[in-house]
Amino acid sequence: MAENRDGERCGCSLAAAGAAPARSAGNARGWVVVFCGLGLNLALGVLYAWSVFAKQMTEAVEAGGLGLSKTEASLPYMLAIGVFALMMVPAGRMQDRLGPRKVAMAGAVLTGLGLLVSSLVEPGVLWPVLTGFGLMAGAGFGLGYAAATPAAIKWFPPEKKGLVTGLVVSGFGLAPVYIAPLAKQLLAAHGVSGAFRILGLAFTVVALALGSRIVNPPAASEQGSKQATAGAQAGSNWRDMLRTRSFYLLYAEYTCAALAGLMIIGHLAKIIAVQSGGAVQTGFLLVASMAVFNALGRLMAGMLSDKLGRMRTLLCVCLSQAAVMLAFPGLEGMGGFFAGSAVVGFSYGACLALFPATVADYWGARGFGLNYGILFTAWGLGGVFGPLLAGRIADATGGYALAYHIAAGLMLAAAGLTLFTKKPAG
Repeated sequence: MAENRDGERCGCSLAAAGAAPARSAGNARGWVVVFCGLGLNLALGVLYAWSVFAKQMTEAVEAGGLGLSKTEASLPYMLAIGVFALMMVPAGRMQDRLGPRKVAMAGAVLTGLGLLVSSLVEPGVLWPVLTGFGLMAGAGFGLGYAAATPAAIKWFPPEKKGLVTGLVVSGFGLAPVYIAPLAKQLLAAHGVSGAFRILGLAFTVVALALGSRIVNPPAASEQGSKQATAGAQAGSNWRDMLRTRSFYLLYAEYTCAALAGLMIIGHLAKIIAVQSGGAVQTGFLLVASMAVFNALGRLMAGMLSDKLGRMRTLLCVCLSQAAVMLAFPGLEGMGGFFAGSAVVGFSYGACLALFPATVADYWGARGFGLNYGILFTAWGLGGVFGPLLAGRIADATGGYALAYHIAAGLMLAAAGLTLFTKKPAG
């Protein structure tokens, strides 16, 4: 009997079992992979706990903090985002060659160890969080995230790519809803070091259990998947992808969308405090609600794009975000900020489902991990420079008006590029 890259046995008995039962069993196992991928991304959302840790770490030592400056406290997070994005390239290649289970479990272990190393942080000693959270956990995020989506889409026909992708990546968007309050409670009860230690141990156990279920379909099912995606496989080699104009258009669109979205998402609580003059004191609730819409955007845009097409859906998303960015300076009150943050979260989340689904459409499931990993570096550019740019603008001008206009311009540019983005011939 043959054995696929994740150690699943398959052979002639699968063919003899009959097409309908195999399809039914495959679908059931495929949904297990989808929801384990969703769960793994929920766990990987520990990245979003950093803002809570950073706030505590900037407090005075006598108040239970570490006395760090705001710049010092932001360095591990920026490093983690950069490493996350860069790691997606080798992680994509690894999951294509070794299978997603090994890569997902390696990501779980590396992230858990990174959080445990971070627990060694103390006043005046910053290297544990730079090494542990920035480098180790950042690399672990890339490994886990790279493994979840490619495995899931291989279990389903092309017409479900958007739905499946949206479900898997929605976990990462939804994570702030639980991880921020959990981290806050752990910090209050156990301090910075204790909170890192508990999260590290819990993450390792949970993520390992979920990652162990993220597998490719058996060879028989994979063959069916290949037949179903015939025509999308011709340009699957990453070198071929880089020779197409479509890749560079998608890269520019992704960079614009990520930078514009993260400019606002990274500063939302501060934006609300500044723009309302302190009248709205529930910015943290709006941050949580935006996370919900972020997850909904990933799911709903994936489903909608299966019907309308990826670029038409992306065009609508970009135009809606540009419009709300232009309206943001005039928003006031809880209702206005809720509506604005909901559209920003939904639109940003939609992009995180549309781009991977588009890569699968244009260059096929074979080689998807590496192909999307290369494109995902565009998100890394937005993640590093978007929040930094918004902060510099706020420091220089005392407000975020210029950041809104830059974000709107970027989204309009991305919308225009979608009109020229086509599936490569062949």
